[in-house]
Amino acid sequence: MRETLPTRFEPSQFEGKWYARWEASGAFTPELPSQKPPFVILIPPPNVTGKLHIGHALQFTLQDIMIRYKRMDGYNALWLPGTDHAGIATQVMVERELAKEGLTRHDLGREKFLERMWAWKQQYATNISSQAKALGASCDWTRERFTLDPMLSRAVIHAFVRLYQEGLIYRAHRLINWCPRCLTALSDLEVVHKEINGGLWDFAYPVEGGGEIVVSTTRPETMLGDTAVAVHPEDERYKHLIGRFIRHPFVDRRIPIIADAELVDPSFGTGAVKVTPAHDPNDFATGERHNLPKINILTEDGRINENGGRFAGLDRFTARKAVLEALAELGLRRGEKAHRHAVGHCQRCDTILEPYLSEQWFVKTKPLAEVALSAVRKGEVRIHPEFWVATYENWLTNILDWCISRQLCWGHRIPAYYCLQGHTTVAETAPEACPQCGAPVEQDPDVLDTWFSSALWPLSTLGWPEETEDLKAFYPTQLLITGFDILFFWVARMIMMGYHFRGQPPFYQVHLTGLVRDAQGQKMSKTKGNVMDPLDLVHTYGADAVRFTLAALASPGRDLPLDARRMEGYRAFATKLWNAARFVQMNLAGDEGELESLDTAALALPERWILAELTETVGAVREALDSFRFDEACRSLYQFVWNDFCDWYVELAKPVLTGTSQVRSPQVVRTVARGVLLSVLKLLHPIMPFITEEIASHLGFSGMLITAAYPRPQEAWQFARERELFRTVQGVVQAVRSYRHLVGLPPNSPLSVILEEPEPAVAQAFSELREEVMRLASLSALEAGGPVPASAVRDAVGFLRFAIVLPEGALGPEERQRLGKELTAAQEELSRVKARLADPGFTSRAPAEVVEQTRARERELTHRLELLAKTLGEGA
Repeated sequence: MRETLPTRFEPSQFEGKWYARWEASGAFTPELPSQKPPFVILIPPPNVTGKLHIGHALQFTLQDIMIRYKRMDGYNALWLPGTDHAGIATQVMVERELAKEGLTRHDLGREKFLERMWAWKQQYATNISSQAKALGASCDWTRERFTLDPMLSRAVIHAFVRLYQEGLIYRAHRLINWCPRCLTALSDLEVVHKEINGGLWDFAYPVEGGGEIVVSTTRPETMLGDTAVAVHPEDERYKHLIGRFIRHPFVDRRIPIIADAELVDPSFGTGAVKVTPAHDPNDFATGERHNLPKINILTEDGRINENGGRFAGLDRFTARKAVLEALAELGLRRGEKAHRHAVGHCQRCDTILEPYLSEQWFVKTKPLAEVALSAVRKGEVRIHPEFWVATYENWLTNILDWCISRQLCWGHRIPAYYCLQGHTTVAETAPEACPQCGAPVEQDPDVLDTWFSSALWPLSTLGWPEETEDLKAFYPTQLLITGFDILFFWVARMIMMGYHFRGQPPFYQVHLTGLVRDAQGQKMSKTKGNVMDPLDLVHTYGADAVRFTLAALASPGRDLPLDARRMEGYRAFATKLWNAARFVQMNLAGDEGELESLDTAALALPERWILAELTETVGAVREALDSFRFDEACRSLYQFVWNDFCDWYVELAKPVLTGTSQVRSPQVVRTVARGVLLSVLKLLHPIMPFITEEIASHLGFSGMLITAAYPRPQEAWQFARERELFRTVQGVVQAVRSYRHLVGLPPNSPLSVILEEPEPAVAQAFSELREEVMRLASLSALEAGGPVPASAVRDAVGFLRFAIVLPEGALGPEERQRLGKELTAAQEELSRVKARLADPGFTSRAPAEVVEQTRARERELTHRLELLAKTLGEGA
C-alpha cells in the first residue's frame, strides 16, 4: 500500500527530491541519434552579473513549459542552458568591487584583473544554474555553455575572420558613442536616450572684416572643436557671409562660414549652426561633405585635451561653465534659455555619453539585414505576437553599420595583429611575425561587443564551425522565447548570422514576452522597492504556484502586472488539487483499471460528462500551448481542475466511494476518478511539474510524468449530448445556490424545485441524478412537472424552465425590506449601465473587452432584478 499523501501541502518537502530524480534519470538529455523529431530551445543566456530576476523567471517558466510539453509529446527535446559574459555589464560590477578595496583594473593589470573576472563568473554562473533548478528548469545541464568557453570562442573568432575576409568587417576612423566612465565605444543600441533639463546658449563669433554671426548650442564646450559655421544657402540674412571667415576667440584657428541645406533649418534658433565634426553625428556628415578638419577636443575620460587651449585638463562639464564665462568676458555671450532635450546615456552605468572620433571595428550590416528581413517576410521565421514584425522591419530597413569593438578587458580579443610598419593581419591564430614584412606583431587590445558573440549563440553552442553531431541534429532550433526589448540587440542579429553562416534560420519561431511589472503596472526597480525576487516567491508559495502565476499572466503582447495575491490564489489552487488527490487516493481499492479499458456504453452520466470535459480540455490546452497562449492553457486547466473535477466530479463521487450511495458502481467511479486525475496531472505537468509528479507517485503511476505521454483528445469520449445534459443539471444547481444567496436563505433552509415540461432526456438526467441534485442544491423536493404555486420564482437554464418554491413564511419583514433596498440599488445601477452602453463614445472608443464586460453586467443586473421582483411579489 502506497503512503497516503500528507494532510498539508508543503512544496518544500518534495521539490528538491523530484528535481534530483529527474536530473539523475537523464530525462533532461535528448537521445542522439534519435528517430524522434527534434524540438530545441536555446536559453537566452543570463548575464553573469548577479542573480536571476523575475523577468528571467517568466522566460524560464515559459521555455520549460514548452520543453516539458514537447518532451512528453514524443519529441527529442533539448533545452540548452548557458550564461553570457556580458562584457561591459560584468566588468562594471567587478570594477565596483575593486573600488571598495581602493583599486582599479589598471592597478591590477590585464592578467590579474581577468583572474578576478573569472572568479566572479564562477560564483554567479553557479548561482544562476541553482536558481534555475529551483524554478524547475529541465535544461540539459550536460550541454551548459558560457560565451567565453573555448568552443564558443573559436566560433566567434572564426566568424570575425570570415566576415573580415568577405569585406563585411572593416576598421575605420569614425564618430562613435563613447562612455567616459566605462572608457569604451558603444553601439547605437546600447545608448539610452533620456530627456533632461539643459540649456540653449547663444554666442557670437566675430567675422573677419567686421560684423558677427550668432550661433546656438546645448554644448558650449564643443565650440573648442568647431571647424565651420553653417547657414542655409537661401537664407537672405547670411548670404553675404558665405565664404568669409571667423577667427576663433580661444584657439588659433580660422573658421569658414559655409552653406549647407541638409544641416541647417533657418527657422530654428538663429539660423546659423556651429559645426563640430569630431563631436556630433550631423556635424560629422557635414564635415565629410565639405572636407572640414575633424578636431577631437576630449580625452577618453571626458576631459578637455591639448586641442582645447587654455581649457585643457578641465572636466567637460567644468569646461562648459568656463567657456561660457570666457565668452562673457569677451562680450560674446548673447543669451540663454532653459531647454529640455534628449541626451544619450550609457546603458550600463548611466553616464552621459559623448560622440567621439575614434578608430573602431565595424560590421557592414546592410547585406546581412536584407536576408534577415526577407526571412520574416517570407515566413521562414515567424514572430509572435505579429505586431512586432512592423517594428522589426523598420529597424532592419534603417539599420546602420555596427560598431563591434570595445575598449575592455573582459571579452573575446579581436583577432587583429599590427606591426610597426602599419600592416594589419586578421587571422584565427596569432602569427609569429607580420606576414607582409616579418616585423613583430601585437594583438589589438580591444574585445568584441558582447552582442557579437551572442549573435552566434545558436551556432556556437552546438559546435559550429565544426560539423558536430549536435549541429546536424539540433540546428535550426524550433523556438526562441525572449523579451521584446532585445528584438534588435539579439534576435535580429542571430537571424543575420544564422543565414549568413549556415544558410538557415537559427530558429523557426520567436515568442516575445512582455515585461513583468508590479501590481500597479509600474516597472520594477530597487529604488521603488517593488522588486520581487523569484526565489523568495518560490520559498513562500512554492515553485508550482510561481510558475502557474507567471504563465497565467503571460498574455501575448502585454506586460504582466504581478500581484502576490495572485500567487496566493494559485497556491490555493495547488492545495485544492492536493486535497482532491488525497481523497481519491484514500478511496482507491487496487481494482482500478485504465480509463481506456472502460466500457463507455455502460458509464453513468457523471462519468460520461467528466470524460467529455476532460477530452475537451485536452484539446484546448494543446491548442493553447501550440500557439503560445500560455494564459489560455492555464485558464482551461484551472476551470477543469477546480470546477469540473474538484467541485463537481469529486463531490459526486464522495457518496459512492464512502458507501453512502449505491447509485453507481464504486469500482467504475474509482477508475474514472483516478484515471481523470492522472490525465489532469499529465496536462498540468509542464506548468506545475513538482506537485504533479508527487501526486502521481502516490497514485501507483509507474515511471515519471516527465517522460510520460502527453494526453491527446479521445474521440470515444466526446459524449456531446451527455455533456449538454449534465451542464443543464449543473445550471439548475448553480441557479438555486445563487438564488439562495441572493435572498439570504441559510444553506439548510428547504427549497423545492419543479421542472416545467422538461424534454424526456432532461427529465431522465434529473431522475438519474436526483439524489446528487437534492444534496448539492440542498433541496427538500425535486419534481419533473406538476402544478407550480403562484408564489414560486421562475428561472431558466437554456431551454429548461423551472420554478423555485420557497417555504411559506421564509421571508419575514426584515428580509423583504432588505431585498427591497437591493432591488432599488440594482435598478439604479442598471440605469447607469444602460446609459453607458447607449453612449456611442463609449462603445466606439472603449476596448472591446471593456464593452463586453459592461454588456455582461447589464445581463446580470437584468436577471437579478427579475428574480428580486418575483420574490418580492410573493403574497402581494
